[in-house]
Amino acid sequence: MGGTLDFGGAGTARSSAAGERVYDALRSEILDLALPPDATLSRAELAARFGVSQTPVREALQALEMDGLVMIFPQSRTVVTRIDEVALHETHFLRVSVECEVVRRLARIEGGEAPARARRILAMQNTLVGDTGQMDMFQDLDRSFHRSLFEGVGMGLVHAMVERRQGALARCQRLDLPAKGKMETIVRFHGEILDRIEARDPDGAAGAMRAHLSGSVGRVAELKAQHPAFFTQT
Repeated sequence: MGGTLDFGGAGTARSSAAGERVYDALRSEILDLALPPDATLSRAELAARFGVSQTPVREALQALEMDGLVMIFPQSRTVVTRIDEVALHETHFLRVSVECEVVRRLARIEGGEAPARARRILAMQNTLVGDTGQMDMFQDLDRSFHRSLFEGVGMGLVHAMVERRQGALARCQRLDLPAKGKMETIVRFHGEILDRIEARDPDGAAGAMRAHLSGSVGRVAELKAQHPAFFTQT
C-alpha cells in the first residue's frame, strides 16, 4: 500500500514515510491475523518497535481506523476491531462488482500482457498449495494475482482504493484458508478466470470471478461458529 496514503498533510516527508511503514506493517499483521481482533496496540510500544516517534504511529493508527481495522479510544487505548458482517457483505459487493468488470474488460483486449503476467503469479502460487505453513506467501501471491488484473486494464489506483476497504473480507478469507482443499480451489478458480480471459469470453470470465470471490462469504455462518471471537456479535 506504500505510496497511496497521505500521512500528516503539513508534516515532514520523514514522518509521512515512517507513518506509511508502520501502517503497512500493522495492516499486514491484522489481515494475516498475527494481530487478532481485540488485540491492544500501545503507541509507546509501537514507537519503540519501529524506532520512530509517536507521531507516525498516530498517523498509521488513524489510517487503520479509516480502514475499519482498529478502533481508537482517545486518551485510552487502540484495539483491533472484530470482523463486522455488515461491512463484510458490503465490501464483498464492492469487490465483486469491480473485479467482474475488470475481467470483462481484460477479455476484450487482444494481445494484452496481463494474462501472461497473472499466469506466472499463478504458477508460483500453485507450488504452495497444501502447505499451510506458507499461507502468508500464498495470500501475498493471491493479492498480487488480483492486482495484476487491475493493472492490466490501467486501474491500479482503483485496486488500491478497493483494497483499502477489504479488511473484513480479507480477514474472513484468511480464516477460511486453512480449510481442506481451500488453496486448491483458489488456484483452480484463478486458472478458470485466466482461461476465460484468454478465450475472449467476458461473460465466462466474470462468472468465474464471481464464483471465486463468493467462496468464503458463503461460509460466514460456519466460520463465525468456529471462530466466534473474531466476529462482532449480533
